Parts: sequence; structure tokens; C-alpha cells
Amino acid sequence: MRRATRTVASALGIFAGFGGPEHGVFEIMRGNVRPEGLLIASMGPPCNPEEVWHACEPAMTIIPSFLITGILAVTVGLATMVWAGFFVQRKRGGLVLILLSVLLLLVGGGLFPPVIGVVAGVVGTRVNDPVTRRPTRLSRFLARLWPWSLVTFFVWTLGQFVVGHFFNEFLLNSGLFSPLMIVGLMILSIASAFARDVRSAAE
Repeated sequence: MRRATRTVASALGIFAGFGGPEHGVFEIMRGNVRPEGLLIASMGPPCNPEEVWHACEPAMTIIPSFLITGILAVTVGLATMVWAGFFVQRKRGGLVLILLSVLLLLVGGGLFPPVIGVVAGVVGTRVNDPVTRRPTRLSRFLARLWPWSLVTFFVWTLGQFVVGHFFNEFLLNSGLFSPLMIVGLMILSIASAFARDVRSAAE
């Protein structure tokens, strides 16, 4: 088993699954109200998407009720977290994680977390692949970044809520800064995990 690859797939999958409860609780609080369309804001009034950096936690849903959407988002999110944490290394474990993430997207589990879940599922499909590459100068450098690249991903992704609390205007006006940071750190985490497994196989 590629241990670092499994770790990064599990960690990203768990993070993706957490988007379910995170959005679902706010959707449940909105009650048995019909959304105006597929794209929704998980947080209802007085939250104004144009005034807060997190845009009131945007999501989408195919369910015509905020209450049921929220319940399903919490349920699917928890299932995603459990699967990512304990079963992603199984045969077709990555594929199941991808399917759970797509379902999470459709039932109000946010927009960005399910995308991360799909990426985690794709990574999960590589967990049991044999390591055939030999270390290169680049892979040795990337291997040295493991696991700190993944730690940095979580520090920024979770820390932005603290930053946003005190510096809302900064994140609100920063455009794609935060999403690009998350995507960049996620890619770096995956690359360093792959490189770490290559180095381990060569030792």
C-alpha cells in the first residue's frame, strides 16, 4: 500500500465530508422552505452573500426543501467522512468516495468540498498501485515536503475562517486568492505524498 497516498486521500476525503454537516446545519435551520433554484446559500437571512467572504456558504441541491437538504447533507457528509477515514484503501474505495462526493454536491454539501472529495477519490484509486518510478531530484525535494504540505493545507483551509472573522474585507476583496491557495496546497500535498511513496519504495 502507498501509505502517504492513502493518508492524503483519507485526509482530503474527510475534509470534503465535513462540508456536509457544515452546510447542512445551516440548511436545517432554514426549515421546510423550498429553495428558489438549484444554487442556494446555506445560511439564510440576515446573512448577505455580497457582504461576507464565505458568501453565506453556497451550495446546490436537487431537493425541494432546505430541511430535507440539510438532513441529507449531514447524513451523506458523515458517510463520506467514515468511508474516507476507514475504507478508501479498499478495492474500488476511491470510486465509492467519488460517488459519495458527487451525491454530497447534489444534496447541499457545498460546492468546493465535494470537488475536493472527487479529487481525493481519484487519489484513492492509486493507493494499491505498485510503485514503478525511481526517485528523481524533483521527487526527492517533494518528498521532503511531506507531511508538512498537507498540514499547511489544513492550517490555511481552516484558518481562513479565523482570518475572515477579523479581516472580512480582505478576503472579500481578494478574489480568487483563497481558492487558489487551497487548490495549490492540495496539489502540492498530493504530489509530495506520491513522491514520499516513491522514496519509500526505493529505500
